[in-house]
Amino acid sequence: MGEVARGARAQGGVTIGVIPERLTNVEFLDSEASEMHVVRDMRARKGMIEEISDGFIALPGGMGTLEELFEIWVGKYLGFHNKPIAVLDPHGVYDSLRTALHDLTDKKFLKPGLNELVRWCAGVEESIRYLESPDRA
Repeated sequence: MGEVARGARAQGGVTIGVIPERLTNVEFLDSEASEMHVVRDMRARKGMIEEISDGFIALPGGMGTLEELFEIWVGKYLGFHNKPIAVLDPHGVYDSLRTALHDLTDKKFLKPGLNELVRWCAGVEESIRYLESPDRA
């Protein structure tokens, strides 16, 4: 995320960081962020991110990334927000995940239409266009 933030700022973008207090000594605290919020815990972090965001782009990552992606996805499904969600995966890292999600839908563990709440994108421009599109699905 640090590289993404630095790249965004290099292009004149504004970056906002949200980090749990407990992780300020463990994780990278972005001192160059336009805004930095230190919150009580991960639940407060995710709540603030959902509140202040207009949309979400998830990049390939590990368990924390997946957990946050699924939480925001379920929140959209349950109607807690209607913000766009894109997964930016130019190298197909999550191809097996997409296959598993479709398989879970076929086996009736996921409701039909749930997979359509997220746009899977191969490029940065496609992700941004989706988030900015007024007529996105």
